[in-house]
Amino acid sequence: MKRLWYGILIVVLLVIGGYYIWSVKQNPPPPAVPQEPDVKQVTLLNPEGPTAIPVAGIAGAQVHGDIAVNLQYWKTNDEAIALLTSGKADFIVLPIATAANIYARGVKIALLGVHEWKVFYMVASPQSAYEGWQSLKGKQIYIPVGKGNTVDVLLRSALTQTGLVPDQDVIIVYSPPQEIVQLFKAGKIEYAALPEPFVTLAAQGGNGKIVADFQKYWAELNAGSARLPIAGLFVKQDFRAKYPQETAEVARIFAQSTEWSDQNRDQALTLSAEILPIPVPVMKEALTRIDFTYIPIEECRPEVDGFLKKMQELYPEGIKEIPDAGFYAQ
Repeated sequence: MKRLWYGILIVVLLVIGGYYIWSVKQNPPPPAVPQEPDVKQVTLLNPEGPTAIPVAGIAGAQVHGDIAVNLQYWKTNDEAIALLTSGKADFIVLPIATAANIYARGVKIALLGVHEWKVFYMVASPQSAYEGWQSLKGKQIYIPVGKGNTVDVLLRSALTQTGLVPDQDVIIVYSPPQEIVQLFKAGKIEYAALPEPFVTLAAQGGNGKIVADFQKYWAELNAGSARLPIAGLFVKQDFRAKYPQETAEVARIFAQSTEWSDQNRDQALTLSAEILPIPVPVMKEALTRIDFTYIPIEECRPEVDGFLKKMQELYPEGIKEIPDAGFYAQ
């Protein structure tokens, strides 16, 4: 009797198994969707120089989030582009004008927010009789190397609006900022248009005085705020498309680090000492004339777009193409 029941059970199981196999063949399960691996760490490329201050909170592990942010520093635009396009990083801090030109070359990045707003000033020797742009007629003005950089374009615009002809009524001389500072301190330069902290380095010890604020000139030019969208945080578009939440988290960490560094300047300066080889007292004074405030792009896009369009109008060779909507991470 037991053998009979075992036999019946085996037949039933074979029938059920056969039906299951036939059913699977007729209705195969959908293929498994490959899952993107969780992002636990990203690399952020940051320029050497004063912009090391806003990321001091990240560098010193003073701010935290769900993603670890690995910092790497770049010195030149070419180095930054090479690191970005080689896939070694997905986030990068860039000057806005530089980023627009990189974007026009096919490097698909998107601006998440702007965090540097004030940095450009003109210094004059103690003996100079500066009374406005018109008083620069017949003078030489030294600016950092690179025709078409932001301070160069603003200076040329100010001179032209005053009725002066750049390179004719006023001679503009290009030189590395470190050399400009040395020449200024030696009394061989009367005027220099510089970014901080070179402004402070040139003027320290009574060697010079600040006579013009290019952010205020920009406000006069555009009837807006006395600030310039100078640099910001960018992300590669393909990374943002795959990982929107992770992208938002990195932006949050970056914004928090910028705020922490502003509220803890002494500690931020200490943490940035290796990347920013400038005496702490000099950098501390320079920070009084630098504005690091992170503003998400959805809150400042009109300013960025207006800045790029005006810069192109003033110097078409500097920004050959105004970026389209894909340039903005909104």
